[in-house]
Amino acid sequence: MAHALTISPTMLRVEALRQLRNPYTLAFTLAMPVGMYLLFGAGAAYGGMSAGHGNVRFYVMVSMAAYGAAVAMTSATSTAAVEAAQGWGRQLAMTPLRTAGYAATKLITALAAATLAVALVFVVGAATGAEASDGWRWAASAVLVLGGALLFGLYGLGMGLVFRSDGAATLASISLTFFGFFGNVFMPLDGTMLDIARFTPMYGVVALARWPLTDGVLTTGQTDQPWAIALNIVVWLVVFAALVGVGVKRSRARR
Repeated sequence: MAHALTISPTMLRVEALRQLRNPYTLAFTLAMPVGMYLLFGAGAAYGGMSAGHGNVRFYVMVSMAAYGAAVAMTSATSTAAVEAAQGWGRQLAMTPLRTAGYAATKLITALAAATLAVALVFVVGAATGAEASDGWRWAASAVLVLGGALLFGLYGLGMGLVFRSDGAATLASISLTFFGFFGNVFMPLDGTMLDIARFTPMYGVVALARWPLTDGVLTTGQTDQPWAIALNIVVWLVVFAALVGVGVKRSRARR
């Protein structure tokens, strides 16, 4: 069993370099979240205003970090699913690396990419005036961002299994931009738009990541209830798990 779970350091290095050399990954995972933070957080006139236990820059920083981590996880897992569906598993069978080791390598790479995206936004945030009243709020927000990104790893896996083409990763990542705009991530929503946002997949994980700063209080003065955030996350977890199930079923039907 220990041999079956062996992780290849060479493959881990190759996967990490491939992620860093991918212009799409650099643009949507690293550059876009930082750029959005600089535009709507650090560079905004209201960036220094108070927001919960910190300022608006911290609020925007956490939001953009959550978006970047979600894109990183989605891109990595959808690519892994497409590779497996296109017969990469048969090539692996000719090497000492087994399926469990391959999956573990891909998961580590995805988590590393998400961590890099979060770290970059947080470093830029710390250098440009993002503030929270206590140091633990930084750590708690970062952990919650990475935990929430796992949900979108499942989404990317499902998209890769269902569409089984190189465009699956692009489609999955672009759809996250749509989820972000309509999920109260990029800009504060109000009224009917906010009511709709509560049913979208990014709303729950981003609201949870902001909790150490806001205690659930929105820019509108309304308050998210913890059970409502948990329900949003659980429902979308079930939906994305079902998407993976559909993808697995279709893959088996094509054999």
